[in-house]
Amino acid sequence: MRAIWSGSLTFGLINIPVRIYGASEDRALKFKLLDKHGNCPISYAKVCKSTGKEVKYEDIVKGYEYQKGDFVILTDEDFKKANPKKTRSLDVLNFVEEGEIKSEYINKPYYIEPDKKAEKAYVLLREALKKSKKVAIATIVFKDKEHIAMIKPEDRALMLVTLRYNDELRPPKDINIPKEAKFSQKELDMAIMLIEQLEDHFKASEYHDTYTEDLKKLIEKKAQGKTIRVSDEKEPPKTDMRDLMAALRKSLEMEKQKVAA
Repeated sequence: MRAIWSGSLTFGLINIPVRIYGASEDRALKFKLLDKHGNCPISYAKVCKSTGKEVKYEDIVKGYEYQKGDFVILTDEDFKKANPKKTRSLDVLNFVEEGEIKSEYINKPYYIEPDKKAEKAYVLLREALKKSKKVAIATIVFKDKEHIAMIKPEDRALMLVTLRYNDELRPPKDINIPKEAKFSQKELDMAIMLIEQLEDHFKASEYHDTYTEDLKKLIEKKAQGKTIRVSDEKEPPKTDMRDLMAALRKSLEMEKQKVAA
């Protein structure tokens, strides 16, 4: 595994040399775009809008348009020069309870690996977080951006989870979200009973991408020249809001029968 960042994790006067690795990967099937008339692969060329000529990757630079038509060119060194300390430091700001961080702020997980000579401080921080039942809030610069992040113990590892900034979240002001609706106490009680019937513990290993598995089977059949037959799947009927109680009662009975079976 290749580290995507290296620097120091700092809290107080303690500096722990660390490397950061991606902790997740995209499992989606990769598809290539082809010309349907001859299955010729389609490539994406980087083309200069002024001349129409293709530009080589090594000749492409990053430019910021500070006013219409005028650009400032930035090199990799310029991004480091903006704040040399921040580009090399994972700075702990404070410690909070993990439950205070709403799910919509959670972004992407990474593993933190310590330098061999700094294992004592790494383990000390990990165990202190476990004992105090707190997570660290820190800042880190990578991929040309400063991120706010949570550092938490995950088994033997310290995990860094990047968080979204508050202004990166869209308020739901343009969609229709009901403030309230009329329902009976019996309907509420029945809905709670259904929730309790389906109550369980979250076990990530029990969930997997069944659609991708089905897609692989379809691809295999097409590769063998087999005809794909699809049953006529209809959309589930919409629940009649005038008789919500009946739908709740039927759902509860169905779940009870599953448990009994």
